[in-house]
Amino acid sequence: MTQQIGTVVRRTITVAAAQRRAFDVFTTQLGSWWPKEFHIGEADMADFVVEAKVGGRWYEVGVDGKECDTGRVTAFDPPDRLVLAWHLNGSWQYDPDPAHASEVEVRFIAAGPAQTRIELEHRNFDRHGTDADAVRGSIDSPRGWDYCLDLFAKYVAA
Repeated sequence: MTQQIGTVVRRTITVAAAQRRAFDVFTTQLGSWWPKEFHIGEADMADFVVEAKVGGRWYEVGVDGKECDTGRVTAFDPPDRLVLAWHLNGSWQYDPDPAHASEVEVRFIAAGPAQTRIELEHRNFDRHGTDADAVRGSIDSPRGWDYCLDLFAKYVAA
C-alpha cells in the first residue's frame, strides 16, 4: 500500500462503494470520517469541509465555531479526481503562501459496480522548505495517510 519516491508519498486502497459515492463521501462528508484527533484549531474539531469548487477552501470547524484553513481546492472533477493544496507547515500551522504548499491528488477509479480504487498522491514537499521532512514524515507514518484512508474505507462501506 505504500510507495515513496523522492518527495512523493503514494497510497492506494480499494473501498466498498461505487465511484460516485466514494467521491461524494470523501468530499462532502470529510468531517464524518476524518480523524477527530487530527485537528489544528484550539478547540476540538466539529467538522471538516471541502468547498466543492476550484479555489474553494478546505478547512476545519471547531466545536467553538472557529474555522482553521488547511488549504485550497486546485482541481475538482467529480467523480474522478480532487486536488488539494496542503498549506500546513511542519508545526501544523496554516501558511497562506501557495508557493509553500504541497499538493494532494486523489483519484477515484471504478473497480466494479460497488468498488472504487482510491489512488492518493501527496507531492511537492520541498515547497515546505525546512519543514519538508517533518511534513513528509508525519504523512508517511502509520498515523498518516494510511490511517486516514483506512478510516475512510470503513466509513464509506458502512
